[in-house]
Amino acid sequence: MRQLFLALQFLTILPVKVHGAVTEKDMSGSAVFFPVAGAFQGLLAVCTALVSVNFFSSEITSGLVLLTFIVINGGFHLDGLADTFDALAVKSSGDPAADRDRKLNIMKDSTTGAIGVIAIVMTILLKFLFLNNLLISSLPASKYAFLFLMPVFSKWGMVSTMYHGNSARQDGLGKMFIDHITLVKVVFASSLLIFFYAAADMLFLHKIYGTASIILFIVLFAIFYSFCFMSAKFFQKRFGGLTGDTLGAAGEISEILFLMVTSLWLQHSI
Repeated sequence: MRQLFLALQFLTILPVKVHGAVTEKDMSGSAVFFPVAGAFQGLLAVCTALVSVNFFSSEITSGLVLLTFIVINGGFHLDGLADTFDALAVKSSGDPAADRDRKLNIMKDSTTGAIGVIAIVMTILLKFLFLNNLLISSLPASKYAFLFLMPVFSKWGMVSTMYHGNSARQDGLGKMFIDHITLVKVVFASSLLIFFYAAADMLFLHKIYGTASIILFIVLFAIFYSFCFMSAKFFQKRFGGLTGDTLGAAGEISEILFLMVTSLWLQHSI
């Protein structure tokens, strides 16, 4: 339970208190419960949509759902997204080592550059468009199931990305997670992902898609795992490894990826 509370404390703004000294083992162990934190975020988004859709249009509902995702996370991952894209925008000086240090320093800077702002705006815009498309083009059961599952897949993806990468820094909170993620922890997090998908499938998706919902899970799992692997290798090449900011960026992009895949699925299944 201690590690579960740490996951909720780290990924949400819930006032969860963990008493006593927190060790690196505790922090890294909490990563296996990231999908649980995602499930909590998904439930809040579903509740927001269920209430809002009775009073407002799909566009306003999409905006409120998106706001719920941002608020419950405290904008944590969006900040990482902005810092990552600001660092990626650095022009090469011809010295890879110097460029890498400069990029890592930019990610530590508290200010946000133009590229970072653009990254945030485009991410929010794309999520809004996909969420609105989800709300108006699918049956209630499937759209609420996908709203619930989106942050679950995203948080699982962060664990998988950690496993395939190494830390770009010699200190920091991100290093605690990245350096201690093992295959056993990825398998445990994956079992939670399967559990939450199976629950959504049993309650909602199977009634609409039948056994095709299993194919959807396989497709989503394969796409997300590939994305996580490629993200880890991409950040390894650009920054020498992963940081907390790059993990936040990967989490934000993976949510767009989830909405994109499910949007294509809905177009060909309904």
